[in-house]
Amino acid sequence: MLPDVDDLPELLLDLAVPHEDINDLVAQRGRVTGDPGVLRLLESCVEELFRDPEETGRTPDLAGLLDAAPAGLTRTFPVYVFVAAVPRTLARHRERGIPAEISRHTLADLGRHMAVHRRRHGTTGVQSRRWLVRHFRGELFQLGRLQFERARLGERTAPVIAAAGLDAAPGTPCLNLHVPDFHGPLTPSACDRSLARARAFFARHFPQERPVAALCHSWLLDPQLRRYLPADSNIVRFQDRFRTAREDTEPSDTEPVQFVFGEPGLPVAELPRRTSVERAVGDHLRAGGHWYIGHGWFPFPVE
Repeated sequence: MLPDVDDLPELLLDLAVPHEDINDLVAQRGRVTGDPGVLRLLESCVEELFRDPEETGRTPDLAGLLDAAPAGLTRTFPVYVFVAAVPRTLARHRERGIPAEISRHTLADLGRHMAVHRRRHGTTGVQSRRWLVRHFRGELFQLGRLQFERARLGERTAPVIAAAGLDAAPGTPCLNLHVPDFHGPLTPSACDRSLARARAFFARHFPQERPVAALCHSWLLDPQLRRYLPADSNIVRFQDRFRTAREDTEPSDTEPVQFVFGEPGLPVAELPRRTSVERAVGDHLRAGGHWYIGHGWFPFPVE
């Protein structure tokens, strides 16, 4: 299920795996392919990953299987699972006529999450391994600056969208919009291009779904950021795209700390103040405030 030792480095590079991780992954390949028990575990993980492939909104939880990897492979085993899944993922993409460039950019998120893991822990591994299941199942796609996840409206959001006059009910197709790191600034022009690509992409490759709205659930939509950032900042202009779906009352202080500073557990008193966003996040927490996940939406007519 895995490429041989000569082909594996090339595929890892296609997946944007950090260069400093490649030699270790190639060297450990034999521990996977040479152990029948580990190979069976790998096959079980891939089968679970693709179970119910056309059902959106159900992300398989591979944690139990992944945690069964033998000592010494626990950090790297998820990488081999995703590598083994690549041929089936690409076959499903080809069935829908999805361009190879979009497939490559989407699956390269594996390398981004490995870079995050190395930045936090200094070792080879995968951050947010369950999150990446969406990419390899064909539920999420990188389209320019933004990522778009096929989803369906839930019990809380559907009535809000229906009240705005759209044909929406629980289970109606929608898109969850995500803002990945390491992709440059979140400029309005980059977002405009990404949204235009998404409208054409989903109309062409998933015409049966016809999402009614785009949703975003992120600390970037916390309205308190407007107190600290200028009206023409990228984050505020990103917020301007959305209508409020609901408001959280439970703080999520570690979310902005994680994404802005790279580590959720950093001491608040020591957070840097190098940029306007760093100053906003840190100063607000140091003053005793809290940050919340914002929930926004806007209509998403497809072509």
